[in-house]
Amino acid sequence: MRYLMLFLLFLISFARAEMVDTFQFKNQQDRTRAVALAKSLRCPQCQNQNLVESNSPIAYDLRLEVYKMVDDGKTDQQIIDVMTSRFGNFVLYKPPLQWTTALLWGAPIVLLILGMGLMFHYVRKRSQIQIKNTVLSDKQQQVLQQLLEKKQ
Repeated sequence: MRYLMLFLLFLISFARAEMVDTFQFKNQQDRTRAVALAKSLRCPQCQNQNLVESNSPIAYDLRLEVYKMVDDGKTDQQIIDVMTSRFGNFVLYKPPLQWTTALLWGAPIVLLILGMGLMFHYVRKRSQIQIKNTVLSDKQQQVLQQLLEKKQ
């Protein structure tokens, strides 16, 4: 009896409960559109998964809501508007360019330009130092000339 209990506990550790979507669509095009739309929306709880990939209860509810709206004949933009009105632009993987997201969109470009400018400045400064080090003073030129004359 004890071994049976241990075996059952072992099996339970591998069991995983998942929510299954059983929503029935009117046609295959609506199903394809609804799944694609749910894949383009971010789960508000998981933050790094879309509504289809996430197993969280809120993702399941939102996925069903998206499916129902598609089945009701709403357009993709109408569904996205409903989701962004509830959760903000956070649910979009590609947020629109607005004043509130300008830093998000502009920071990589500004950092790239700043990095290239710093590299250019460093290379230019280093080459000027090397040029200064290769120019001989009058005394060094005289010593060099004397050495060359001795060799000949």
